[in-house]
Amino acid sequence: MKLENTLTIPVSPPEAWAVLLDLERIAPCVPGATLTGRDGDRYRGRLKVKLGPIALLYDGVVTFVSQDEDAKVAVLEATGRETRGNGTAKAAVTVRLAGTDQSTDVHVETDLAITGKPAQFGRGALAEVAGTLIGQFAANLEIELKK
Repeated sequence: MKLENTLTIPVSPPEAWAVLLDLERIAPCVPGATLTGRDGDRYRGRLKVKLGPIALLYDGVVTFVSQDEDAKVAVLEATGRETRGNGTAKAAVTVRLAGTDQSTDVHVETDLAITGKPAQFGRGALAEVAGTLIGQFAANLEIELKK
């Protein structure tokens, strides 16, 4: 399933690039996310997500697949497994930055594959949750950037 979201952050594309590639800095901005370790470009973490009446907890890994600083495009791969249950989640995430000296539009394209209980929910429910998470992330990131 493909999901697309866009957020705007109040910094120039070069500043946004540096911040968005710093997973240790931005992970706390993601609602429900906690980094638990790092091995080179592999980041281990946990993600708590509420999908309708179901609360899910995933243990997973995020890895940078590619980074093109000139084009301001980064590709990440995230995989996770439910801590209770046999569900899995895998996402290929492409982030594209474009903007001015004052702000950057961050276009996030996610190719998401989910198994287990969450797979029973329709695309609309998953897109709604993703949109809410992106919105909360954008608000939290704006606060982080003002520090």
